[in-house]
Amino acid sequence: MNIVFGIILLVAALFLIVSVLMQSGKSHNLSGSIAGGAETFFGKTKGKTIDKVLSKVTSVVAVIFVLLVIVVYVIQPNAADDHAGHDHEDAPAVETSEVVG
Repeated sequence: MNIVFGIILLVAALFLIVSVLMQSGKSHNLSGSIAGGAETFFGKTKGKTIDKVLSKVTSVVAVIFVLLVIVVYVIQPNAADDHAGHDHEDAPAVETSEVVG
């Protein structure tokens, strides 16, 4: 089960990175030049609608990513709980002897 959540987290993280990098920035510096090709290929209005869609998709994927991280954190076994009861069972018994004297 943890492997499935790990794979989903990895895919969501990669998709989140790609969707953020594909958006044009407010300043239109470096990221604007990358997304500028979309505006010339699709036209000025198509470029704006693509940015709106990417913004919504990024928000949804970010919320899903955060929820998945919380779920994985909650369902993972706690290392302190697993070893708390086992420390005394495996330890050798210490014999105490009273000195009468």
